[in-house]
Amino acid sequence: MTRSQVRHVPVLFDVVMDFIHVRPGGTYVDCTLGLAGHAEGIVRQLGPAGHFIGFDRDPEALELAKAKLAQVCDELGSQAPQVSLIGEAFSTIAEHVKPASLDGLLADFGASSLHFDEARRGFSFQADGALDMRMDTRSGATAEQVVNETSERELANLIYEYGEERRSRTVARAIVRGRPVTSTAQLARIVASAVPPMKFIHPATRTFQALRIFVNQELQEIRALLEAAPNLLKPSARLVVISFHSLEDRIAKDSIREGAQKGIWNVLTRKPVTANEDEINQNPRSRSAKLRAAERQ
Repeated sequence: MTRSQVRHVPVLFDVVMDFIHVRPGGTYVDCTLGLAGHAEGIVRQLGPAGHFIGFDRDPEALELAKAKLAQVCDELGSQAPQVSLIGEAFSTIAEHVKPASLDGLLADFGASSLHFDEARRGFSFQADGALDMRMDTRSGATAEQVVNETSERELANLIYEYGEERRSRTVARAIVRGRPVTSTAQLARIVASAVPPMKFIHPATRTFQALRIFVNQELQEIRALLEAAPNLLKPSARLVVISFHSLEDRIAKDSIREGAQKGIWNVLTRKPVTANEDEINQNPRSRSAKLRAAERQ
């Protein structure tokens, strides 16, 4: 069992279960399996006529989720639902799910505990590791390639756009001067030398966020999913999304609002739902989580 599995606590679990409103015998998708915390909650409620579909483009996460859900289904025995796991990005959902076939769709955006807790994946500046940051380790450019091969101007632009870092030009200049950059610790030191100390967050937080989003094309993935979702959900089916920073939440908020104006959604959360103090104390990562939910008209 990895450190991620030991520590993993699915964010806003009870709230997610309330809003996704599992109907026994229904078909539900978790677009971001991760370590299958939310998925387990859905699978346990579906019953033998139900169908759970899970997506994760991270091969390691998919294998861990597969093992966990197999154990859950063994416990449920004859009451276990059908489980289908798909090792692709959730932007491909329309290629795997029939129109108007879903009773609920859940997406917990961003990186998972597996990514942040395993230094070798390169997502965290809190432990030294290779600068990878790819969710799908089978393809695509690594963060190391991005920081070492991108021009200073382009690097500054992506740090500003995806990290909302006001000192992006200063940071990019420091990175270029510090090349070659080969580890998370080295990158964190370079950024910290270029950005004044902050009261609540590490100076490298926004730069690491920007690189992760850029490497994984996360915002494009989210837009593609939210565009596809209305066509995949049955009437009265639920959409539940969790965001962890303003860029993700803005896309979700705008998509749901525009859909409501077009008669697609009944909005269930006029304001995003956030974690209470008890959950934040148990799981500090839940502090920045914002949940939005809507029901298909």
